Amino acid sequence: MSRVIRLVHEADAGAIAAIYAPFCRDTPVSFETEAPSVEEIERRIRKTLKSYPWLVCADESAVLGYAYASQHRERAAYRWSVDVSVYTREGHRGSGIGRALYTSLLAVLRLQGFRTALAGATLPNPGSVALHEGMGFMPVGTYCNIGFKCGKWHDVKWWQLPLADGQVDPSEPLDMQQASELPEWQAAVAAGTALLV
Repeated sequence: MSRVIRLVHEADAGAIAAIYAPFCRDTPVSFETEAPSVEEIERRIRKTLKSYPWLVCADESAVLGYAYASQHRERAAYRWSVDVSVYTREGHRGSGIGRALYTSLLAVLRLQGFRTALAGATLPNPGSVALHEGMGFMPVGTYCNIGFKCGKWHDVKWWQLPLADGQVDPSEPLDMQQASELPEWQAAVAAGTALLV
């Protein structure tokens, strides 16, 4: 089956909720303790797509993974920085889907004019560590014993990836509507598709 990376649709919310639920329910990977409903995922998709990309990897029958960006912090001076996350469906982890999704996500973020991507992962998580460091993210620190879930305290490691050279007076990041009108848009979204096998 051929796989493709594309922008999320609200109709993907059920598949996304199913992928995400075990991370909330059974693991410390997400610090959410209750899996969000399909309606809540739909709301999150709508909110995210106003400013940031949310991409899915899908074949003809299912969504196999997703990646999205979100606001790093509320204060205005942070607006060129984003947090990024990626999740892959059970049975498809370690198959390159996360790398492909991140390749497309980072291409879109660069197109929008964001300067820095940040990612955090609950430890231990060798797969996430390998993915982020393999994508060029540099470790910048660890929050020790920052979250309590599954009966114990967990550390969260953080990475940072520069998306562009710094500028003294950077342009405002483009929102998703503005970015989608650029001629490079389709190539950015599809940037990771070539990595899928």
